[in-house]
Amino acid sequence: MRKREHFIGLWLDDTEHKHLLKQCTLSGLNASALIRHSVMGVNIQPKPPDTYADLLRELSAIGNNLNQIVYWANATKSINKAELAEAAMLIRQAWRLVKETL
Repeated sequence: MRKREHFIGLWLDDTEHKHLLKQCTLSGLNASALIRHSVMGVNIQPKPPDTYADLLRELSAIGNNLNQIVYWANATKSINKAELAEAAMLIRQAWRLVKETL
């Protein structure tokens, strides 16, 4: 059984149709979902870039590595130059990934 019981047909001119298709592409929603969201006043956000999930995974791994370095440094009350350089490199790598994605 359908969740939605009411059907509304909609006629669009070429300009409106192109705009609707563009909005669907930007949001990642199909036309029905886009129109329902618009009717309900939902703020429609552009879909994240395809590399977004990879970026989050990389940032999570970098954050875990930094946490391990900081934990070890606090536990031993020392950190050497190589470890500090590694932490700085991880931060630069994270910054580069964020800039590439945006």
